Amino acid sequence: MEKELVINSTPTEVEIALLEDSKLVELHHQKTNNNFTVGDIFVGRIKRLMPGLNAAFVDIGHKKDAFLHYTDLGPKLRSLLKYTQGAMNGGIPTHTLDNFEMEPDIIKTGKIDQVLNKKQPILVQVLKEPISTKGPRLSCELTLPGRYLVLTPFSNVVAVSKKVSNSEERKRLQLLVESIRPKNFGVIVRTAAEGKKVADLHEEMLLIMKKWEDIHSQLNKAKPPLKLLSELDKTSSILRDILSDSFNRIVVNDKQLYQNIRNFLESISPDQVNIVSQHRGNRPVFDAYGVTKQIKMSFGKTATMPSGAYLVIEHTEAMHVIDVNSGHKMASNNQEEAVLKVNLEAAEEIARQLRLRDIGGIIIIDFIDMRKAEHRKELLKEVRTHMKKDRAQHTVLPLSKFGLMQITRQRVRPEVKIDTAEVCPTCEGTGTINASILVTDEIERDLNFIVQSRPKSKIKLLVHPFIEAYLRRGWPSLQMRWYMTFYKWIRIQPNNDFHLTQYKFYDGNDDEIRLN
Repeated sequence: MEKELVINSTPTEVEIALLEDSKLVELHHQKTNNNFTVGDIFVGRIKRLMPGLNAAFVDIGHKKDAFLHYTDLGPKLRSLLKYTQGAMNGGIPTHTLDNFEMEPDIIKTGKIDQVLNKKQPILVQVLKEPISTKGPRLSCELTLPGRYLVLTPFSNVVAVSKKVSNSEERKRLQLLVESIRPKNFGVIVRTAAEGKKVADLHEEMLLIMKKWEDIHSQLNKAKPPLKLLSELDKTSSILRDILSDSFNRIVVNDKQLYQNIRNFLESISPDQVNIVSQHRGNRPVFDAYGVTKQIKMSFGKTATMPSGAYLVIEHTEAMHVIDVNSGHKMASNNQEEAVLKVNLEAAEEIARQLRLRDIGGIIIIDFIDMRKAEHRKELLKEVRTHMKKDRAQHTVLPLSKFGLMQITRQRVRPEVKIDTAEVCPTCEGTGTINASILVTDEIERDLNFIVQSRPKSKIKLLVHPFIEAYLRRGWPSLQMRWYMTFYKWIRIQPNNDFHLTQYKFYDGNDDEIRLN
């Protein structure tokens, strides 16, 4: 499977599209002023305890207090609190836990007010971003991730990813990590560590321990709330988590980000640095690689598949519901086989849609009814196979007797919602616009004014692709006539997001020339 990462960077946000075999499967947005990312570590302060919810609200600097449930405290809470207090008042001078005396574990069935006090400082990690009206969700079970290893302070457990299936390799990794891990630090060995040498693992262990040392140094005399460790930016964290040998291209449109990605790859996978390229074409990077078109096709209430069958995706407060419809194109002498074929095609598309829209919580799928038990088993196997590519934790249950399938999927950040219906900004709902045939006359009038007011400025015109084709067609084309009239070459660039009669002019510095 070939994987591509296409990155569109603007001054306000970064959009990241992950393509597998040229098919869009994940879409990530990160605003450049976003203060909260899953994985960030804070020293917060307990704002209030809620015994009824068995939870606490913690001030970490967000406009809404973050939520910390008893089940997310972790058994080593007392050790964490002792370390936090000691590091803040200078009682624990070193970041290592070699001489740190661990405290007894808390019980699973305890109460929040028995282990935490109001206004108490506490070390926490963001588990979920703020979703809807809720603040961030926190955990006290800290994890420090690298590409091969994840370090867990105040633990002594070494666990190997279940995706490492070879028992000999699992034993090798277990023994290697056991020999290099620091005292009172647990380690989770990631799938990417398979086949790696002890030197690679030890080098990464030292890098992660450096992060823990930074946390310790910032804790000294810290005043909560304070961010101690920021997770990597979205681009780097995606590369760290999913980069593999099957990646064959990373395209980015921003020079600075291009350099940052190359530097990051130099540190984690030097042999893959050459797969990074900078997009330099006139067309936007998402248009050039077909991402914009796939976004328009994939979002919205319905998602159509190549056979003509389609999904209807509805969202409620409690769950998400997906209905599989065969459409009017399903024609076959064998009805059972035709239904199975549509359901199997839908299984792949549903797995893609869950990743693409980042749908979490409870998902109910109404497949087309199948009578044969072997067909139902085959469908379940197909769904689970496609869901294996999903990095979010999930559970897929067999079809119920009503023919419904239930899936639960981990919700970490708000669902990706993109409105693909193009509202007409020209008619503003009246249903009528000025005659489209006059758009070229309007462009020419504006162009004439710009050339007179800015005789030395370079000019670029952005229009709908249909208008761009019209301006370039024939000999002499309108573009050529403008050149002969104004003695200036007007660059014409198509933009798929424009409506038919929309156009904009830009100067040589790519600043919009506003005519109003």
